[in-house]
Amino acid sequence: MITRNSLIGRFGRHYPAVAGLALLAAVTAMALLAPVLFPQGPWRMVGRPQLWPGADPRFPLGTDILGRDLLACLFYGARVSLLIGISATLAATLIGTVIGAAAGFFGGRVDRWLMGFTEIFQTTPPFVLAVVVVAAFTPSLTSIIIAISLVSWPPLARLVRAQFLQLMPREFVLAGIVMGMSNTRLIVTQLLPNAITPIIVSSSLMIASAILLEAGLAFLGLGDPNAMSWGYMIGVGREVLRTDWYITTIPGLAVLLAVLAINLVGEGLNDALNPRSRNR
Repeated sequence: MITRNSLIGRFGRHYPAVAGLALLAAVTAMALLAPVLFPQGPWRMVGRPQLWPGADPRFPLGTDILGRDLLACLFYGARVSLLIGISATLAATLIGTVIGAAAGFFGGRVDRWLMGFTEIFQTTPPFVLAVVVVAAFTPSLTSIIIAISLVSWPPLARLVRAQFLQLMPREFVLAGIVMGMSNTRLIVTQLLPNAITPIIVSSSLMIASAILLEAGLAFLGLGDPNAMSWGYMIGVGREVLRTDWYITTIPGLAVLLAVLAINLVGEGLNDALNPRSRNR
């Protein structure tokens, strides 16, 4: 039963988050319906190159420099961009949670070593480090996902460490230690469930950052040339940015709306999962 103070009820009262969720659902629908609506795929040259939006009813958003349907590219781009965002976020969340949990739980020398290792990644700007990692290998979906996950986990690791440091003195943790729980069981059954809220919120926002990073890499020519993503579309359009700016603007707006939607949903989750908001 949905009540005002239930999770869904609190989320539903956050109207920008509901709007973001609807927009995110639309992007997901685009990704799922792409093969149904455009069975020919996004790579087929179907018309005259550089047709402006509205110039031909068959191509509502126009065509790119090779005569590919931008609407089809946009739908298929949603699939790849979401895949990169979700995959990189899952990998970064796993790395950050493991390192942060170990640092916060064991403390002492382990904490110093792990946080020193984390600082190595934080001393370099994330985008620069991602460029270096992708450039060191052949640009592909795998290398892009690895690069984004490598630059995304340090903030989450620090967040998880801080949560564990706050939870360690609590009575239920001390009771578990007295009962003889193993370290793994104590972390998995007692500490992680109580630290899951900030992890969920941070991970949801990380998806948006991953999509932005992929778009930036593709704009520099470091995207996967065999994967139609929004970033790839932006990268293709940069060659004719002055004369046919719509080729870059359309996928750029798609990235903007997707990132905005994910951030709104993340803020809504933060308010809904925050115990202090339950009595508002």
